[in-house]
Amino acid sequence: MMELLTKYFPEINADQIEKFKHLEELYQDWNSKINVISRKDMDYFYEHHVLHSLGIAKIQRFQPGSAVLDVGTGGGFPGIPLAILFPETEFLLVDSIGKKIKVVQEVAKSAGIHNVEAIQLRAEDVKPKFDFIVSRAVTTLPEFINWVGKNIKKESKHELKNGILYLKGGDLEAELAPFKSKSKVYQLSEFFEESFFETKKVVHVGL
Repeated sequence: MMELLTKYFPEINADQIEKFKHLEELYQDWNSKINVISRKDMDYFYEHHVLHSLGIAKIQRFQPGSAVLDVGTGGGFPGIPLAILFPETEFLLVDSIGKKIKVVQEVAKSAGIHNVEAIQLRAEDVKPKFDFIVSRAVTTLPEFINWVGKNIKKESKHELKNGILYLKGGDLEAELAPFKSKSKVYQLSEFFEESFFETKKVVHVGL
């Protein structure tokens, strides 16, 4: 399945390829102990989890030295794949469920991903500020922004304004109505040709 990643991210180097390869084995092992990914979805691990997470990188490439928060990371998505792709960016992955954070910590350690810190924490209790906050559809966007709006750095150094990069599907018109002037929706089908991505989107909300 590495062909799937190198097809869309031809710049990844040998070290990154090894880390990505190692992920499936690690998640299969942890999934047998703690169900962090549905059994059915493990058959499509690279497409549904790794490549989906990396969809954010098609919208914004993170600068070296920048800081990214992944809220409600679950088993480590989108944070773990993004951390492999951007080794000079610092990632904080938080989730309120301790056993999921344990998996993330062990996966990062075993795969040699050194730019990840994983903490059991509710989004509302995160104190530091970040360039971007990423997530995979943990709640409605208005509620999510209410949780984490306080954690965005004011000074932007990326093409996009600092804010939220949110992986979500479905009709987002009502959710985005309060942020119409600050948001843009990107269709992942414009970047990835697999049918899984036909309804998948990345939403950027500049804050």
